[in-house]
Amino acid sequence: MIDYRDWQISLGRRFRALKLWFVIRHYGVEGLQYHVREHVRLAQEFAGWVRASQTFEMAAPAPLNLVCFRHVGGDAVNQQIMDRLNASGDLYLTHTRLDGKLTLRLVVGQTHTRAEHVRAAWERIQAEATQVTDQLPRVENMGQ
Repeated sequence: MIDYRDWQISLGRRFRALKLWFVIRHYGVEGLQYHVREHVRLAQEFAGWVRASQTFEMAAPAPLNLVCFRHVGGDAVNQQIMDRLNASGDLYLTHTRLDGKLTLRLVVGQTHTRAEHVRAAWERIQAEATQVTDQLPRVENMGQ
């Protein structure tokens, strides 16, 4: 198998500095600041929707553009939501474990991401969560 990452310039200190120089040269300092601020703003908007939700909760503070959240249904539900979203190709979530619980992570950081993209991601996440929880077997009270 060919690993194409071996075909690029190594990511040493000098090359990272050169990459940053190219970004600043392309966008300018003000343009780069705009993009960073906008990504943080969009992530904060997403985090606000999570906080307002009855079915999702924040798993950690979100001071920048990474939002760690989870469905209140538990690890199995979160895993299914993430698997279904990632398989769809509509958006990709990563995960981690915080306090021993599977936690979904959404990062706003692509240059062309706009508010409508983040809103559409939230709507897809909610739709998948509904699909997953609707498929769970119902536990009925058996007179106990």
